[in-house]
Amino acid sequence: MSQTRFEGTDTYVATEDLMMAVNAAVTLGRPLLIKGEPGTGKTMLAIEIARALERPLIQWHIKSTTKAQQGLYEYDAVARLRDSQLGDDHVNDIGHYIIKGKLWEAFDSPTQPVLLIDEIDKADIEFPNDLLQELDRMEFHVYETKEVITARQRPIIVITSNNEKELPDAFLRRCFFHYIRFPDKDTMAAIVNVHYPDLKKNLLREALESFFEVREVPGLKKKPTTSELLDWIKLLVAEDIPAEALRADDQRKLLPKLHGALLKNEQDVHLFERLVFLNQRANR
Repeated sequence: MSQTRFEGTDTYVATEDLMMAVNAAVTLGRPLLIKGEPGTGKTMLAIEIARALERPLIQWHIKSTTKAQQGLYEYDAVARLRDSQLGDDHVNDIGHYIIKGKLWEAFDSPTQPVLLIDEIDKADIEFPNDLLQELDRMEFHVYETKEVITARQRPIIVITSNNEKELPDAFLRRCFFHYIRFPDKDTMAAIVNVHYPDLKKNLLREALESFFEVREVPGLKKKPTTSELLDWIKLLVAEDIPAEALRADDQRKLLPKLHGALLKNEQDVHLFERLVFLNQRANR
């Protein structure tokens, strides 16, 4: 029997606040708007909700060129013109040239799906407003065929944003909002344990200490995220780097071992090299 409440999964560590937000949005029947810096698991949340509740997952990844209409349907007039020139019988069936979008797919699902609208802030500022009526009424009109497409049941909608653009107030009013804070050390340790249950405790402790020190460096252009920490730990294990190697006594060794997994541009590497005070921890 499928679950009706989200309580996290064996591969996704969810805080109490996040679980409450998911369940509140489902109860209210409102889209769940999730914000947070990159790497906090916003996209994975929708995937894990679908898995935990045993619902089909429909993913709509937004790009800067994405239009709201594409989520409903697209009419392929070029294909119809080509077929008319070739004498194809399909030309008389306009429905043959209607391409269903992700929202239509979600509305048409026989089982309540989880619909992920990922990185909505990448699109044009009018994109969220263009979806207001469809998300409110759970229906839309297909002008070419004069059909009205109505949702069989209200999908569980998860919308993610990286805060690249402000979203319109009218859109925000219709959402249940939750900001995923970057995990603290305890939560991050739990996340690492999910992926590396056999990791030695001293290596985990030193890796987390170094990771959070890197994140706290003032002026970093790109702070390392959870996924980068997991990559780094994978490398530490693969290269058999001992925990004590993460505590360098040599003041010249400013960069963590295998730092390319954590620091992703030359400005941050150069900045890190200049900040000698980061090695003070090793001398305490």
